[in-house]
Amino acid sequence: METNEPITALPDRTIELPEDLSRFIEEWKTRPGNLIMVLHRVQEHYGYVPRDVAFEVAARLDVPLAKIYGVVTFYHFFKLRKPGRHQIAVCMGTACYLKGGEDLIKELETILGIGLNQTTADGEFSIEAVRCIGCCGLAPVLTVDGQVYGRLTKDQLADIVAKHRGG
Repeated sequence: METNEPITALPDRTIELPEDLSRFIEEWKTRPGNLIMVLHRVQEHYGYVPRDVAFEVAARLDVPLAKIYGVVTFYHFFKLRKPGRHQIAVCMGTACYLKGGEDLIKELETILGIGLNQTTADGEFSIEAVRCIGCCGLAPVLTVDGQVYGRLTKDQLADIVAKHRGG
């Protein structure tokens, strides 16, 4: 039996957003560039853009869900999965790549037992490769929770991970 009801990707339920996030969305609802600003605030709050929140943002801003996912997947900053408590970003810019950035990634994958863009089972660490951290003179470089570590060798990584695991 055919139906003429439109097919919608939005869930039947709405979620309760934190009050400050709801106010921010309402404040930015009619402003130019609102989607990126709202998504930044969502990620600031959750650490990533949860699926159910993306649906809610689409409904509140009256934009297609595809547009939200287009923005989130285009910009490197946005994450669709909850990152680890400690976020490791390995620079793969030209200087870092040439001086061993890829070796750092492989060693971290071995130490943590995960691959790029994954999170350890205990939720403590996630690893990502980034285009450039802006510390080319210190290549190869990585950051853990924004703290820069430069002129690295593979042998230093276990100690760096241990330092953050304990803290």
